[in-house]
Formats: sequence, C-alpha cells, structure tokens
Amino acid sequence: MNKITQLFNIKYPVVQGGMIWNSGYKLAAAVSNAGGLGLIGAGSMYPEVLREHIQKCKKTTDKPFGVNVPMLYPNVEEIMNIIVEEGVKIVFTSAGNPKTWTTWLKEKGITVAHVVSSSKFALKAQEAGVDAVVAEGFEAGGHNGREETTTLTLIPMVKKQLSIPLIAAGGIATGTAMHAAMVLGADGVQMGTRFAMTLESSSHEHFKNACVEAKEGDTYLTLKELAPVRLIRNKFFEEVQQAYADCASVEQLKELLGRARAKRGMFEGDLENGELEIGQIVGLINKIQSVDEVMNEIVGDFNTSVNKSFIL
Repeated sequence: MNKITQLFNIKYPVVQGGMIWNSGYKLAAAVSNAGGLGLIGAGSMYPEVLREHIQKCKKTTDKPFGVNVPMLYPNVEEIMNIIVEEGVKIVFTSAGNPKTWTTWLKEKGITVAHVVSSSKFALKAQEAGVDAVVAEGFEAGGHNGREETTTLTLIPMVKKQLSIPLIAAGGIATGTAMHAAMVLGADGVQMGTRFAMTLESSSHEHFKNACVEAKEGDTYLTLKELAPVRLIRNKFFEEVQQAYADCASVEQLKELLGRARAKRGMFEGDLENGELEIGQIVGLINKIQSVDEVMNEIVGDFNTSVNKSFIL
C-alpha cells in the first residue's frame, strides 16, 4: 500500500481522469472494479444527469469512486449538494479556487483532491486543506494550465513543496510512465487519454477512432485567451488558427467557439466541427480496449519496469 491507495482505499494508485463527455458511470465503475479510482466527470452533466450517473455507479460497483467537479460552472452549488445527498465520498475539484469548497466538503466527510498546473497553486491547494493534489503537465488533454510546464518538470518541483500526497497527470498512459512519475516523487498517477480510449468510455465511436489514428504531434494547445485546451487538428482547429492569423479579438474567439463544441466533437462524433480534446500521449495508443485489459497492461508494465530498474 502507498499514500494514494490508503487515502482512497483502492488496490492500485491509478486514478481515471474525470473527462467531459468520456467519464460516465460505466467508465468510472469499470476502473473502480479493476482496482483503480474511477471518476464521474460532472463537467458535461446537468445536475440531475449527474445524480443519475452516481446512482447507476453505486449499483455497478461496490468499490470507491468519485466525482470530478470543474468549479467554473454556474450550477456548482447544486452539483455539490447532489454529491453530498448521494453519499459520494471522494471529490476531485479543478478550474477554480480550492478554498471555495474544500472545507465544506471535508465537513461532510468527503476526501478532496484538487487539480493544479504549478507549484504555486499546489501550495494554495494544500493551504486550503485538500487531502491530495493532482499536478498536471501541459501534455494533458482537455483544458490545461497556461504555464506549459511539462509533467517531467512539474512533478519534482511540486513534490519539493508539498507534504500531502501527490498524483501525477499529463502524458501518462503506461505502467512504465507511471513508474517514472513515481520515481520523480508522485504517489500515484491520473490517466485521462488512456481511459478515454476504452470500450466503457461514453465518448462517440468516431472520436475514439480519430484518437486511434492520431500520431505524434497531432495535438495542439490553443485558445489560451479563453481557457487553454489541447485538441486534435481538424476543420474547427484550422478555423481557430485562421482567426489568430486574422488577429481575432477575445470576443471573436468566443463567438467562434460558441456553445457545445466539445459535446459535438467527443459525444456526438462530429470530427469536423467539434472540439476533439485529447492528450499528447494519444500518439502512443493505437487500439480501443476494455478497462480490464488496460489496467492489466498498466500493472504488468509497471511491475516489469520496477524489476528492470538497476543501479549504476
């Protein structure tokens, strides 16, 4: 056992990212059943839809699972109340000030982790009283920190500052990468892209297939003026690039982005006009597997990597 397996009462220190349009109850339950920590992604759910997913998850697994809550959404208070009403014991917060909800959640007996992209925000999260920090490098998919600090650089920097458990995220999809992150000081890892590309992920088959076909260098970080996001190049991405070339204002970028771009791309499978959010490590993954297969590979690769370690 290590700090993360003890904190969440799980078998392996592997957390599944709570990704919008990918992380429904089927994925969360499958990861938890396989020995990791599954997270339901509240970011793409109306409050009552979230309640339904939590209830279904409780029926599908008797293992610990949690909910990921981006705090920038206007209905966050309703979401938090539903989490408490449904008896969820683990919450990962992101995209906001951890001081806002951490104390309130912990008073309800909930374990809290917060996602950060820098040592500065990791310290703020620790001061706010969170139980663990997820330090995410800019290799990660979806919305990202503006610092563009890579995971390899970020983890030891954050580790130096923290006294609470540290979870590494961003560009981690194999047991070998998990071992590397833990050597750098992480107590566990969070994987998004690897689990987005599973049978149990709730994203559209077209999106998953586009991810399988993606190669090294096919993802790009853009829209920093709004909220930095890593995307696969497609027609929408090219429109964003043209907008930059035309010196578009922030308002013009907002208008181009519009509403529900991520839903259109990842959930509805519109590969031309939707946002296709995925991490850089997508170039390493070339097939869709079940969560069980993925977890078995990760654990096997990790153990092999540990056994191959040597002293100079």
